[in-house]
Order: sequence, then structure tokens, then C-alpha cells
Amino acid sequence: MNAPLNMNRRALLKATLVGGAVLAFDARFAFAQAPGEKAVIINAYIRVLPDNSFVIGSKNPEIGQGVKTMLPMIIAEELDVDWTQVTAETTIADEKTYGMQVAGGSFTTPMNYMPMRQIGAAARQMFIKAAAARWGVPEDSLTTGGGRVSQTSGSPTAKHSVTYAELAAEAAKIAAPDLKTVPLKDPATFKIIGKSKIGVDTPAIVAGKPLFGIDVKKPGMLHAAIEACPAYGGTLTSFDADAVKALPGIVAVVPLNSGYNPKGPHDAVAIVAESWWVANQARSALKPVWNTEAQKRFSSAAFKASAEAKMAAAPEGSIHKAGDAAKALASAAKTVAARYDYPYIAHATLEPQNCTAQFKDGKIEFWAPTQLPADGRKMVSEALGIAPDATTIHMTRIGGGFGRRLMNDYMVQVAQIAKALPGRPIKLIWTRTDDLRHDFFRPGGWHDLKAGLDGEGRLVALADHFITYGKDGKPGTGAAMTATEFPAPMLTDVDLSVSYVESNVPTGYLRAPSSNALAFVFQSFLDEVALAAGTDLPELMRRTLGEARVMKHGNRPGMDGSVPEFNTGRARAVIDKVCQMAGWTGRSGGDAGNGVRKGRGFGFYYSHRGYFAEVVDVTVAKNGKVSVDKVWVAGDVGRQIINPINALHQAQGSVIDGLGQILSGQKIEIRDGAANRTNFHDYPLPRIGDAPADVVVEWVVSDNDTTGLGEPALPPVIPAIANAIFAATGKRIRSLPVVPAELAV
Repeated sequence: MNAPLNMNRRALLKATLVGGAVLAFDARFAFAQAPGEKAVIINAYIRVLPDNSFVIGSKNPEIGQGVKTMLPMIIAEELDVDWTQVTAETTIADEKTYGMQVAGGSFTTPMNYMPMRQIGAAARQMFIKAAAARWGVPEDSLTTGGGRVSQTSGSPTAKHSVTYAELAAEAAKIAAPDLKTVPLKDPATFKIIGKSKIGVDTPAIVAGKPLFGIDVKKPGMLHAAIEACPAYGGTLTSFDADAVKALPGIVAVVPLNSGYNPKGPHDAVAIVAESWWVANQARSALKPVWNTEAQKRFSSAAFKASAEAKMAAAPEGSIHKAGDAAKALASAAKTVAARYDYPYIAHATLEPQNCTAQFKDGKIEFWAPTQLPADGRKMVSEALGIAPDATTIHMTRIGGGFGRRLMNDYMVQVAQIAKALPGRPIKLIWTRTDDLRHDFFRPGGWHDLKAGLDGEGRLVALADHFITYGKDGKPGTGAAMTATEFPAPMLTDVDLSVSYVESNVPTGYLRAPSSNALAFVFQSFLDEVALAAGTDLPELMRRTLGEARVMKHGNRPGMDGSVPEFNTGRARAVIDKVCQMAGWTGRSGGDAGNGVRKGRGFGFYYSHRGYFAEVVDVTVAKNGKVSVDKVWVAGDVGRQIINPINALHQAQGSVIDGLGQILSGQKIEIRDGAANRTNFHDYPLPRIGDAPADVVVEWVVSDNDTTGLGEPALPPVIPAIANAIFAATGKRIRSLPVVPAELAV
């Protein structure tokens, strides 16, 4: 099987943390001047223009998380220039120069915060050295600000001041200082970091200017549409190329291997034309015949039946076992048992998958909306049989990634088309139906949970038989659960076990992968446990967390450094904060009259190094439709919020995204090995009217490393809504998505 189905997230993220930031000051080729631009290149991130303005590079893909603004903000702060002097620009994809360039796992901030500060500070020192040499004065007599170096003390008595632009040619020749020892600003003096900055692309987005992969236009460009096997793993038997080629405007018909099958068999056909409309319309004449016999046994109904059978049998493997959970449950004062499940869901990015490529002289150039260009480079190299350094990747802005664009199958497809038609740029665009049917879905799962309480209402034992998608004793991509799933680390008697359902459906990472599903399961179940204990979920959490401490992973299975340790004090702080914000007095809700019911729910989750607790107020109409009225969010992502307005929007957007997963009806059904959703009418996303009237966000600032915000605010809102629905209706939500008819009165 080719790379798209084999990518290991844990290995990826570990590599990101260990070797992510390459500070290549001499790699000036990677950050070249724009045509006609008279700039001085200081390093791989900074160019200085004659008017004393600065082009600062952002090395990671921009998917709406704000890195194109945030990373240059960090560099500009330590460079000591004004933000008004800065133009931000996405760099080329060049992992030899920039290290890991990835948008995923909320790792951009923890991976880059300190290195980007060092880059800016080192460049500032180079300007200081250049000025000191020009004037023959000590470096410590000089200060910077607003992109200038000034002499403010010492002798000679004459004072000097000069712009960075005037010093640029001299500074560029100076060796960069040691990045580990370069002096950094006191955060108390920050003028850019910690101050809200509107996204650098926002004006262009509002004006509808081309920024995204789908907007790319190149001279002589051809357009490609794709017809792919509806069932993953199916192959192409035949197609009518002659009928398609006979149509006006058709340039070529190219069979492809998308990487879902071993090399050789084709599973898709690209139609290339002078316009995408012509290419897409021609699909009706293609009349492909697919071999999907091996895939017909796979269906959602079959998966469910298999899961139920495995639930009744002994587990196939162990995730984590400590003490004697069975004995502790048998002797508990109270026990609680419940089963939870959740379906496959799609990424459903607003910008469908697309990519533009040109193959020429044995080399290929991409304009790609990719979250992980290095993996795309590797896959293309293998598919085309060319060296990795024969691939150039320009990273475009991405109109929604959510993990889908970590998988670069569309790059492999367009690469094959471009190689078949060398010399001309080829733009491949999928339809919405293509996108929904050929996703790497968030895997579904089933949980058989049991919990034990002692006589004082404390949680003392937990067992979970987790049924997930996998094969040969290994979970599918994005389907794993770790040994640290809360509350397992807090308990002496734990048994987390697993069994696997085989599927043909490729799975992947969807925003807050694993966490978005597991938060629903465990925080909803713990709300049931809290009720049995005679308390509410925040109080049960406090009892279970205990005193403030860091939970060491030790030698727990699967713990290799990519999963951070858990701080109970930070968890308790956000729980207390959100309860104070919302005026939480306990679980509340019920009949509000005329069949309308109201409820309040709570959820907590720790993921992607962020601690978040959330309270949700809901209204359940007589027909069962659930509306989210207000959400309170408390989060701890360390000691520094880099761009407050973007941080606010990330948290609010996460809440709305999570709301869609539970309330919008998102569910992928598999029939005869194929996904049966076609567009947003049968795979609905939350609309503007579904958004809460208010999402209040406050930060608990802790003395810990600054971490990312793209994902950790999402998981808690799903169980908080489920728990609020219970408070309103008395009906537990144990299966996603919510079905309004089941809540109707």
C-alpha cells in the first residue's frame, strides 16, 4: 500500500517536535526576491527593502489557523520593527532549510515560538554589529526600535541613528550569532506579541482575491477532472477513452493510481481539457467499469454487526491495564455501565481537493494546498520515479484542511497527469461529491464502559472495551486510543482493552483527531458516573484529579514522547475558571413550557497540550431540534497568547466545528464498500443560524511553554452539549449524531 494509508501520526508529530526548526541563515535561495524587487536577504526568513520595510516569511502552511500572521509577528517582535513595516509571505516548501513544515496537531506554536524569536533576535544583533562597525562604537551603546539602530550612550559623544535598510548590505555579510545564546526581549517589553493583529490575508479574502489553491492560474494551463472508483480498494476494469476524446475541448484521458492500491492497477481516470467545466461534463461519456467485488462485503450495517459480536467476546488486545479492575468493579459501592458509539465523519473542507502541477525536463513544480508538503514530495517522488529534489512545492493558502490535506493523494494524482502531458501546467479539481466520497474519514468506534464508585462517591475503577477499525492487531490511521485517556491515569484499577473491525475505508486525522470522539465518550460517561455519585461532573472531576501534580507516563504502552504529560493543577484551574465564568451551580435544566426544554452541560478535555473546560446552555424544541444558546470556554495554552484576536477566533471556531459534529447530522454511511454522501444536503455543516449567540472565551495564563490553539478547544464542547441535552430532556446521548426525532415530545 502506498504512503497515504500508512502515515503514522505519532512518528510525524515526534519528528516535528524533535527536529522541526532548522534555522538556516545562509540558505538564501529558499527565500528569494520577488521579480523586480530590490531587497537585501538577511536570512531564509527576512528580506529588507530600500524603504525600510520588511518581508518576513512564514514557513508553515496556512489553513486558517493564523500562522501566516503569527510566525512573522514573533520574528518582527525580536527583530524590533513595527508591524506596519512588515509584509508576511509564505515561504517555499523546503524542509532542508526550514525543517518540518506542517499544519497539524496544533504544533506550529510549540515547535516554532522560541526558534522564531531567536531568528528575529539574531537578525537584530547583526544590524547592531553592522552599526557598531560603521561608527566604531561599542555594541552595548546601541539600541534598536522601529527598524532603526541608534546610539544612545557611550562615546564618542556624537549620537547616530540609521535605518536597517541603510545597514542591510553590511548586516547581510555578518555571521549570525549563536541562536542558543542570542539575547531575547523581556516579554514585558513586547509591542507586537500579545497584541491583536488582523490576519494578513483577511483584506484579500474579503475582497475575493486569489489566494487559495483553487485560484491558481498559469499561462497555458489545462484543467483536469477525475472519475475515481467509488469503493476504496476497487480497480479500473475498462473505460471508453475514445468517446471522451471525441468531445470538443478534450486534450487527454489519463488512467491513474491514487495510492490506495499497490502500484500497477488503476483506480481512477483523469479527463484533461481546455476548461474544467468541459473536463467534468465529459465524465458522463467515460462509462468506467469497476472491479469492486472484494469491497461489496463492507458496509455500515456489517461494521455494526461485527462490533456487537466483538463486544460480546473477549478483547483482542490491551491498551492499558493496572490493578484489578474486574475485582474493584465487583466490590464497588455503585457501578455504572453504558455503551457509546460514533460514526465515520468527513472533513468536508469548503475548498475541495485540488492541486496544480507542471512537469518539465524531468522535474515537477506544484502549487499545492497541502498541510504536509514533505510527505507530498516523498509520495510524488515514489509515484513518478524521480528524485525528491526534483520537486518544487509552492504552498498556497488552504481553504480548510482539518487534517484532510495531510494526505497528499491529490498531489500524486495531478503529478501523474502532468507527467503524461509534460510542459503545460495542469490544474486538478475535485467536485464536492468526489471530496465526500474519497476522504480519509474520521474513524468510528464503539465503547463498552463500566465504572465503580466507593461509598463516598469517588471513582475507583474503570473498564472500557473499545471497538475500533483496524487489522492484524493494529488500529487504523486516527483510530487509536492511548493509555493516558482520562481518567485512566488517575485510577489504581483500570482495564482499557481493544478489538478491531476490518474495513476497506481509509481513515485519517480530523481536527482534534481521536480527541473529538473520545472526549464525547468519556466526558459524557463521566457525567453519568457523577449523577450516580450524587454530584455533578465538575465536582467529580475535581475529586478524581486530586492534588496538583504532573502525571508521569512511565513505561505505559505507546508512550514515546509525542504524548505530553498531564498536569492536574492546570486541569483543575480551567474547570474552576469556566464554572466561575458561567455561574455554574450544578447540573440544571428541564421543562421551560410549551414542550420547550432547557439545559446546561459541562465538558473538559486535555489535548494537543491545551487544557480546556466548557459550559454550554441549550434549548431543545418540541420537535427535538437542539439549539446552542451560549458557550463559556476557559483554556490554558501556556504563558503567552501571541495574537489575542486570532486566539479568540480559534476557540470560537472550534466550538462551532464541534457543534456541527454532534448536531448537524454528520455521518458517513458505507454501502457496498463506498461512501454514500454526495454534497452538503446529505452531509450538512453548521450554518450561521446554528452558531451560538455568544461564545465567551477567557484564558488561564500559566507559567508553561506556549502551545497551539487550532484543536484543543473543540473536544469539550461535544460532551458539554450531550450533557446539556440530558439536563434538558433526561435522555442520554450515547450515539452521534443527535437525532432530533428521538428528543421530540
